[in-house]
Amino acid sequence: MTPQARVQAAIDLLDEIVAAAREGGAAADTLIARYFKSRRYAGSKDRRAVRDLVYTAIRRSGERPETGRAAMIGVADPELFDGSPHAPAPIGPDERTMPATPVPGWLIDRLAFSDPEELAALLERAPLDLRVNRLKSTREVVCSSLPDAVPTPHAPDGLRLPEGFPIETHPLWESGAVEIQDEASQIVAMACRAGPGMTVIDLCAGAGGKTLALAADMDGHGRLIASDTVKARLDRLTPRAERAGASAIERRLLDGGRESSALADLAGQADIVLVDAPCSGSGTWRRNPEARWRLTPQRLDALAALQARVIDIAVPLLKPGGALIYAVCSLIDAEGRDQVAAALSRHSSLTAETPITHVGRMRGDGVMLTPARDRTDGFFVARLTRADRP
Repeated sequence: MTPQARVQAAIDLLDEIVAAAREGGAAADTLIARYFKSRRYAGSKDRRAVRDLVYTAIRRSGERPETGRAAMIGVADPELFDGSPHAPAPIGPDERTMPATPVPGWLIDRLAFSDPEELAALLERAPLDLRVNRLKSTREVVCSSLPDAVPTPHAPDGLRLPEGFPIETHPLWESGAVEIQDEASQIVAMACRAGPGMTVIDLCAGAGGKTLALAADMDGHGRLIASDTVKARLDRLTPRAERAGASAIERRLLDGGRESSALADLAGQADIVLVDAPCSGSGTWRRNPEARWRLTPQRLDALAALQARVIDIAVPLLKPGGALIYAVCSLIDAEGRDQVAAALSRHSSLTAETPITHVGRMRGDGVMLTPARDRTDGFFVARLTRADRP
C-alpha cells in the first residue's frame, strides 16, 4: 500500500468506528480485525501503519467526529490528500480538522480530576499487566521465566510487560500460572480482603477476572459465588477457572430485573460482596479510547441508576459485619464518590472504611486510582461494612 492508500484505509475504518460508536456497534479492535481479514493483500507493515493512524486520530479527538475524514485531517500529512488512485481527495479550503481534546466537552466538569497531566495520561498507551496465580505459582518463579517482566509497584502478585507481548502463547499463561489483569483490578480484589473459609459473592462477575483473584486469596477454601445477568460473559469463566485451578467456583446466571429472588438463599450470609458495577469505563480509555465517543449524558444517567440498583441488591446479602466492596473503572464522580454517598444515605446499616491505604487518594468515602498518579487504569473503590447488629 502507498502512504496515500494507508491514509484512505484509515479514513474508511474511522467511518466504521464512528458509526459503531453512534449506533452501539462493535468495538474498534473488532472492526479493524474484520477490515483486514477481507483485505489479505495488506502486509503486516501496512496493517500496523493503518492501525497507528486510526488510533492516533481516535486519541486526538475527544469529541466524536462526524466522519473518518474529519478525524484524519490534522493527523496525516496534508500532502497525502492528493486525489491520486486509492488516495483521499485534496483537502478543501473550508474543511477543518477536529479540535485536539482529551475528553468530550460536556464531561470535563464531571471528572474527579481534570488537570492536564491526568487528562493526558488517560490516553497514553497502557502496559500489559499480569496477575500471578498463587494457586499455581509465585511471582519469583514466574519472573525467572519472563525476563522482560518487572513487578508492579502496588500489587504483590502483579507483573508488567511491554505492550504487545504475546503472553497468550506462553506456557505460563496456558498452564494457568498467570492471568492478564491490570494492576488496578488486582488492587480492587485486595480491597475485598477475602480469605479461606469466607462466603464471597462477586455480584457482577462478567468473565471472572476478579473472581479468579478472589479464589486465589481464598486458597480453595470457603464458598465463592460468581453471578451475572449475561450468559455469554459468565460462560467465559468456566475455561478460565479450569485453567487457573479454581474449579470450586459456583456460577449463577441471574434474570435481569429478578436478581434478588435468585439470590434470596444467600441473604445475610456473605462475608464479602464485590460489586464491580457496569460503568462508563472512563478509567480504561487508554485501552479503549473510542469509548469516549459512545458515552452521552443520557447513557451516564442510565449507568448511575443501574449502579444504585445493584448496590441495593447487594446490601441484603451481607451478614452482620460483612463488607460490600463497590468498584467502578471510572473517574466520573457520579459513578464513584456520589454513588457511595447516596448508598450510605439509603442504607443506615452501612459505614465506610478506607479500602486501601498504600496507593491512590481519598475521594469522598472511597479511594481513586488514576493512570497519571498510580500508573494503573482509573478506578474508584469503596468498602462499606454492615453493622454487627441490626
